[in-house]
Amino acid sequence: MPDESPQHTLDGFIDRFTPRIAALGRQALERMRARLPGAIQMVYDNYNALVVGFGPSERPSDAIFSIALYPRSVALCFLQGAGLADPAGLLRGSGTVARHLVLERADDLDRPEVEDLVARALAGARTPLDAAREGRLEIRSISAKQRPRRPAE
Repeated sequence: MPDESPQHTLDGFIDRFTPRIAALGRQALERMRARLPGAIQMVYDNYNALVVGFGPSERPSDAIFSIALYPRSVALCFLQGAGLADPAGLLRGSGTVARHLVLERADDLDRPEVEDLVARALAGARTPLDAAREGRLEIRSISAKQRPRRPAE
């Protein structure tokens, strides 16, 4: 019987990206999992991107972060980040709820100014994350229609 685990399904989604984006996405997810051990990870294989949200509960509206894979980039999204103090000016976006930063390398997540943003987001989250809780991975939705996961040559 084939492995039908959520991780196996997520790996298949990631494999559709270029090797560079797939590797960066996997590394970013690994680092976020290590940083947020009690998080519920919710996977959305959407029209524009593959998104893995990290939150304290099964409610998508409680999610604090996501890693989004696009054909040409990987982003760390601060899903409650519109009012987040950003002294280094790293965050992009002008929405009323979320902000993001594009990751050039997985090591970007270890930069002190990024770690500071993550700590600020965790401290200000509407629902706190419980690191003692067991986290898990859930496949939430797969869009029937999707943009290509690799950029046109």
